[in-house]
Parts: sequence; structure tokens; C-alpha cells
Amino acid sequence: MTPANERSATQARVAMERGEFSASDLLAACLDRIDARDGWVKAWRYLNDEGAVATAKALDQRSAESLILNEPLYGLPLGIKDIIDTADMSTTYGSAAYPSNQTTHDAACVSLVRAAGGIPLGKTVTTEFAYFEPGNTTNPHNPDHTPGGSSSGSAAAVADFMVPLAFGTQTGGSVIRPASYCGVVGYKATYGALPMYGVKALAHDLDTLGWFCREVADIDLMRAALIGAPIGVEARQPRIGLCRTHEWEQADPDSQAAVLNAARSLETAGAKVCDVHLPTVFADLVSRQKIVMAQNAARDLSFEYNQLRDRLSSHVVDLIEQGLSVEFKNYQAALAAATNGRFALGEIFQGVDVLLCPSAPGEAPEGLESTGDPIHNRMWTLLGNPCINLPGHLGAHGLPVGVQAVGAMGSDENLISFCKWMERKIV
Repeated sequence: MTPANERSATQARVAMERGEFSASDLLAACLDRIDARDGWVKAWRYLNDEGAVATAKALDQRSAESLILNEPLYGLPLGIKDIIDTADMSTTYGSAAYPSNQTTHDAACVSLVRAAGGIPLGKTVTTEFAYFEPGNTTNPHNPDHTPGGSSSGSAAAVADFMVPLAFGTQTGGSVIRPASYCGVVGYKATYGALPMYGVKALAHDLDTLGWFCREVADIDLMRAALIGAPIGVEARQPRIGLCRTHEWEQADPDSQAAVLNAARSLETAGAKVCDVHLPTVFADLVSRQKIVMAQNAARDLSFEYNQLRDRLSSHVVDLIEQGLSVEFKNYQAALAAATNGRFALGEIFQGVDVLLCPSAPGEAPEGLESTGDPIHNRMWTLLGNPCINLPGHLGAHGLPVGVQAVGAMGSDENLISFCKWMERKIV
């Protein structure tokens, strides 16, 4: 029988409803895994194991069968990225500027998780302010390789069976890329679709909440908790656009093969697959995203830059100073280019349901000095589209390589439906 901590969130929820194990049993299995493995994975910045145990025991005293329908995250331990505020755990934002920062409140998403029966287990490692200064987390598949960033700890914790769910955020590629590197499902919502109160801002025009899990159905549970979305969205066969973006040649053979093989498998399974060629309006959106990100960071991290500059990494200082040099007209032009891209993409989505493209340049790079390149994610983050990483492929060195499914802006439920159908057929 599959150990409790290795179940997906959906599978664990069903098992608890049937009485196969309790919330305390699931939590104990997760804590045992963390104790055995986190010495070298280093996914966690802080564990609130005592608080989690107390919460699990309280849940066990109630009826899972009667409550699980009203509490979509009943008994599920979760990782909370360390840029998300928690009233019972400090939030350091991955920065030496905030070594012991304790808020008096939960972020909205954490409060909603608790109300839905979820158990915030601890704070997962993040890069500094969710930018490029790496934490100490390693890839669970090979500790000599990066897990990706900035949601490194959350991706690694789910991939290593420490928790079934963990929050991430994406400003460039910080959900989809680490999901690909670690071999798990990663979901980045449509921009603005989920509550961001209590999540430290890096770039307000781009920052988007997301999470990591083990199967697409798990996405439903968190969306139900956060926005009341339905659980059990039916799997549907999509019309797929094979999208060789303007950055296609910057995907290595492993990543290109993952996308092309997935497209062939899906077509064999019955999906209609066609090539989609993006018009020239998309050619410079990666560079436009960088402009917006820097301009925003100079504003969103203004206090840190003006009052705590000596505690910031050179990565963050450089980003802020780049942002301070951005002329307003160039920032406005970048936003206008994004608007034009959304209009053009709306036309494309008249003919297809899902765009299939690379999640990352390839396997997780060797070394922990860098979190990898978000080049295949920046454009979609700027445009605000929902994205899901679908795992299932391995590269030449035996490390995971995912494929990215992109949906129309605001079509999250449809994208989830299509990805449920796709995930079992892309191997």
C-alpha cells in the first residue's frame, strides 16, 4: 500500500474520508519523511510541528466523513513559501533584512487554508524576496542540482513526499520552472484571480499565487479553499496548439523532445493537435517582462532599498537600481505591449484550448549558485495566463523535464479540465 505521505492530496483526502488513516497519521508520515530527508534536501526554513500536531489532533476529534465536503483541505499538511505571512510563524522573505520578522496576522491565502481544514506545517525556503539570490534547497532527485526558484523549498518538499501541497508564487517563472525541475505538477493562476493580501510584493503587475501538488485534481482542492471553485472538474479532451514560441531555440533537446513527444502522445490518444505560430507582437515580450519587473521592484521594495540596503544581496540591489533607471514611457510601452499580446492571444484561443510549450530550458542545471533561467515563463507571466506544468518526462541525465500547458486568461477551470485529460497521456 502506498504510504500516506506519498499519496496525492486528492488520494489522501479520500483515504481520510474512508477512515484508512487519520489526519494525525498523515502528518506523522510527513514529519517522519522530513526528519529522514530534509538534512540534505533543505526544503524547510521553519517547521511548526507542535502546532501542526495539535491541529491534526483537533481534526481527528471531529468526523472527517461529515466535514470533508465543507473543508476541502481537511487534514492536509501544507508548505507555506516564506514570503507569505503567517501569524504563528516568522516570515523572513528569504532575506537577511528580516531575520526574525513576525507578523500578527495570516496572509489571506493562509487564513483560507486553515478555514478549509488544511494544516500549515512550516515555511519553505525561498530565494530573497522571490528573486534570484538562491536559498540552500537542493533538488530531491540529485542534490548537486538546483530545484529551481524562487519557490524552491515548496517544489522540493512536494517532490520529496514531505507534504502533498505547498504554496509558491510566480513573478517570472517561480512556479512552473521549479515544478519542471522537481517533477511535480505546478499551477500558476490567472493574474489577479487569487487573494494576494499578506504576500510580500516583488512586482505588483506580475506577482501571482500558485502551488505544487502531485496530480492535476489536487489543484481543485486549493481553488475550492481559496475562491470557492468546484471540486471534481471533469476531464475533457482539448484542442491543442503546439507552440514553438520565439524562445523555442533556447530550449535544449530534452525540453524540445518532451514537448514534441507529449504532442504526439496526445494526438495518438485522440486530441486534435495543430501548430501555432505566434505573431511578431510576442517576439519581445520577454524583454518587456524584465522592464516591468524591474520598474515594479524599485517601488515595491523601496523601503528595503532606502532603509535596509546594506542587508540586501547584490542581486536585489541591482534589480532595484535597474528599475530606478527605467523611464516611465518605457514602462508604459511594456504594459501596452502586454495588452496587445493579450488581444492577439485571445484570437489564437478561438482555435485551440491549450497551448503546449516548454516549462524550462531543460533538466535542472548542476550547481546551487543559480536557480535556472525563466525564459520560457516570463512571457506568460507578463500576459497573465494560467499555466500548469505537467511532469512525466526525463532528460538525458535522468532528471525531470516538464511540459507547460497554457490556457486563455481567466480560463483556469477549463485549463484544469483539459490537463486532467492530458496528464495520463503524455508519457
